[in-house]
Amino acid sequence: MKILVCISNVPDTTAKINFTDGDTKFDTNGVQFVINPNDEFGLTRAMWFKEKQQATVHVATVGDASVEPTMRKALAIGADEAIRINANPSDGFFVASQLAEVAKNGAYDLVIGGRESIDYNGGMVPGILASLLDMNFVNACISLEIDGNNATAIREIDGGKETLSTNLPLVIGGQKGLVAESDLRIPNMRGIMMARKKTLSVVEPIDANSTTKDTKFEKPAAKGAVKLVDNVDDLINLLHNEAKVI
Repeated sequence: MKILVCISNVPDTTAKINFTDGDTKFDTNGVQFVINPNDEFGLTRAMWFKEKQQATVHVATVGDASVEPTMRKALAIGADEAIRINANPSDGFFVASQLAEVAKNGAYDLVIGGRESIDYNGGMVPGILASLLDMNFVNACISLEIDGNNATAIREIDGGKETLSTNLPLVIGGQKGLVAESDLRIPNMRGIMMARKKTLSVVEPIDANSTTKDTKFEKPAAKGAVKLVDNVDDLINLLHNEAKVI
């Protein structure tokens, strides 16, 4: 089985977010970037298939040279090869188009992406990718088992879970639950040393249009001051006269 894991390079959740150029661009100064958490769950599941079913695992992303440390981390975790598409990931359709070209050329049986990235939270790429590849698609996937050409997936739905049976080739949008958080892997020294010798290919993008454009970013409004009360009567008075919720 040949697996492609799509990786997004995102700011660490502890990073302080700022914008430049009149709030039209994200300020990357001093920001630590990591593998998108939803993608990391997918990569860890791919490692299980590699170890238990002798799958080959490649990772791919769209970005400039600054994303290569993140790709090297994926290689250190255990991926066999990395592919960087040398372009600015301008929007979901553009990214999916680039990844689809890589997937077509690689003839992958399983394509794993994160349900959404934690920076833009668009949630578009896996679905568009499946459409462009004309593959079966399971989103919000929290469990995946492969037996030969058959796949059994569980996904979250409103109010519960749904179990699906389908065939390869398959695209999934993975998320927390695809593997246990305790199973996520931190690269060890041996993995880091081996990653230096693994192939990280750089390919040029295909012609594809960006269908959306960021015009402005805006931080959430600052929260108001907290008012502390020490008795029930004052609380009821505030809820009634100020908050007007009772």
